[in-house]
Amino acid sequence: MLKVGFVGAVAAVAAGMLMATPATAQFFFKAKDLRGERVKGDEPGIGQPLPGATPAELRAAVVWNMRAALNVAALQCQFEPQLLTVHNYNAILADHRQELAQSFDTLAKYFARTAKTKKEGQMALDQFGTRTYAGFATVAAQYGFCSTSSSIGREALYAPRGEFGEVALGRMRELRNSLTPWGEQQFPRAHILPATLPRFDKDCWKKDSYNNKKCGEALTPVVYAAR
Repeated sequence: MLKVGFVGAVAAVAAGMLMATPATAQFFFKAKDLRGERVKGDEPGIGQPLPGATPAELRAAVVWNMRAALNVAALQCQFEPQLLTVHNYNAILADHRQELAQSFDTLAKYFARTAKTKKEGQMALDQFGTRTYAGFATVAAQYGFCSTSSSIGREALYAPRGEFGEVALGRMRELRNSLTPWGEQQFPRAHILPATLPRFDKDCWKKDSYNNKKCGEALTPVVYAAR
């Protein structure tokens, strides 16, 4: 009986320790509805301009933009493992390997075609890649970007092979919209009143007392010079 009681006590303590383990952090964030129209690739603000690009080359650029964005998300959104940005990105690279490789080859041929020399074409391709990645870096809009990237990554993961481009064209506008900080949408934002200052004219003051009758209300909105 004593032995059974001791084992039961140990089991109870172990169960208590398990129950006391802190829960994994949850990602509770209601993002703004950022959905937008399907893109073709030549719209302003979607990606780097590609003068004279064919529809196939524009599609390849959007595919590469989406790949870059999901790569940035995999690195930048690890603060919340539940978003699965790392797992989704790695799975997408494996599942859509052929389409991604074809898109890169199409872009390489575009820059080779439009450059004067082979060296200039390679430099232009490298600059395109660097600027594309830099275009998805964000701090103020991190939550919205990470939430949107997670959703897109999940859709791309389940897209049939050869249709990653369809996901990219359909949701690139939404992804670009997520780079603007909107904040939490579940609760109303706090409204910050404009900074105000009293007038400092000598006639408005008598020692430490402000003359409201002579100079009006002490606190009035400040109009700052345009920067």
